[in-house]
Amino acid sequence: MTDTAALLSVRDVSITYDGAGAPAPAAASFDIARGEVVLLLGPSGSGKSTLTLAMNGLVPHAVPARVTGTIRVEGLDTARTTVAELSTHVGMVFQDPDAQLVTGTLLDEVAFGPENLRMPVGDVLERAESTLRRVGLWDRRRENPDRLSGGGRQRLAIACALAMGSPLLVLDEPTANLDPRGIADVYRALADLVADGGRGILLVEHNLDQAIELVDRVVVLDHAGRMIADGAVGDVLRGRAEELDSLGVWLPVSTLAALRLRRAGYTMEPLPLSPAELRAALDGQPARTAPRAPAAGPPTRNAATPASAPDPAAATPATAAAAAPAPAAAAAIVSVSGLTVRRGRTTVLHDVDLEVRAGEFTAIVGANGAGKTTLLQAIAGVIRPPRGTVRVAGRDVARTDARRLSDRIGFVFQNPEHQFIAHTAFDELAHGLRVRRMPEHDVRSRTLAMLDRFGLADYRDVHPFQLSGGQKRRLSVGTALITGAPVLALDEPTFGQDRSRADELLALLRELHDEGTTVLVVTHDMQLVTDHADRTVVLAGGRILRAGDTDVVFADDDLIERSGLLPPPLRRALRDLSSHPALAEVARIADLPDGPTAAVPR
Repeated sequence: MTDTAALLSVRDVSITYDGAGAPAPAAASFDIARGEVVLLLGPSGSGKSTLTLAMNGLVPHAVPARVTGTIRVEGLDTARTTVAELSTHVGMVFQDPDAQLVTGTLLDEVAFGPENLRMPVGDVLERAESTLRRVGLWDRRRENPDRLSGGGRQRLAIACALAMGSPLLVLDEPTANLDPRGIADVYRALADLVADGGRGILLVEHNLDQAIELVDRVVVLDHAGRMIADGAVGDVLRGRAEELDSLGVWLPVSTLAALRLRRAGYTMEPLPLSPAELRAALDGQPARTAPRAPAAGPPTRNAATPASAPDPAAATPATAAAAAPAPAAAAAIVSVSGLTVRRGRTTVLHDVDLEVRAGEFTAIVGANGAGKTTLLQAIAGVIRPPRGTVRVAGRDVARTDARRLSDRIGFVFQNPEHQFIAHTAFDELAHGLRVRRMPEHDVRSRTLAMLDRFGLADYRDVHPFQLSGGQKRRLSVGTALITGAPVLALDEPTFGQDRSRADELLALLRELHDEGTTVLVVTHDMQLVTDHADRTVVLAGGRILRAGDTDVVFADDDLIERSGLLPPPLRRALRDLSSHPALAEVARIADLPDGPTAAVPR
């Protein structure tokens, strides 16, 4: 493909932010044609989001950076073309939808772009209605975007990009805040858009299980931001899966499972990319026999290599008090009674009762708008409930000031930027220790240890807003961890992380949990829940449908259906697998055989 024929042409592009020591990306060259969907993969910090921002000129016109090489969209050099002019050629969906929502109603938000193009009123309204219906938000068109859940705002941002009618769509983690069915709806809408061949899509995505059916080509960046692969989906994801796995990028759950099974002697050629392909691969070969596998351990045991043990010097009175593993019948450390939360005239939570025992790893799941984030925020004291009581570690949240409450529960927002207050990553972490009047030498040692633990040591003097999405997430988790509260509440903790960093983070949560920390997680990643959570709370319509052991909850297909969720990918692939009964009940990747001497579970 020549530059003139490409919808998007990227040639030898290297981008270095002001103050950064190295470019990211460092060397990227690829094209996108009309009707083509290209997936951009790479570990956190490799420059994926930076590259997307350069495609509509925000880098370098609005965000200072040195750009070498060229990016052309429909022949326009993005470094020499204004952002306003490029907006008619490039539709953007940012990693954080709040960064692009500016008006008072959903209808006004979607109409804003076409209105600025001076389109006729009838055409503006037609586009707004069409795109809002496409993402399932037309009935809420007169509401304020602030009333939407994180997933709802993500849908709205996608609708805004679609309404512009731009030939190139650039989507940075477009489904990160969506429930499984919402993800399927978005990809169906995107498939319709490219079906006529008039548009191209660049997609940055970590959740590949549903995206993979839409993608034509895959481009991969390595840790240094250099492009190491550009090819068809099968050539890259199947043919180089082991390399990508070692690089730490996300692969479909079925592919990760197939790699383990292949190492255990199963035939996996071609390598499966979906639950249906994994099931077909197993159905096509005889069942294996092996000695009974040892007990798989607790349901939250992490498959990743455990992170280093916590620094004993970093212990605080709170962590010391929580150091002993919780007994089977531990007392409730979080108690919610009659909790009702309203936003305007809308009731988000209805008379919720919930207890979380000390030392549990609990996941809160549900469809977008079910009230998950609101429940987590009420528990952490981020919002004050108008009715009901919430107690954490013996304290009434509504009657406890923020400093004392943070000694009992650490909270990590869905969007990391919402909690940053300092000008460097070091000071962001140090803030929580300084307000407790800790000696500065202790602040320094503990902060440096946390920066190192989260792979942020080289970014200690960088402004938090200049970090990559994955780095921001790690910093936000570090700020909640550093004070050593006995309860840790996290909203979508793996959002923006590459797989290796997500594994490290989950291993760290596993360590904290093993030491007695109570962990509460809101997530749309059903495989994460199955792999790590002891208990699962299922919400729908602001009410708890079920709270119980994770394996029991996900064994109830009717419950999963009523809650608007989907079973985890591994369960979809293996359940009722009559040809391999030893695998039929496996729900966690860690329970699959791995290696030539691995036993098949029974």
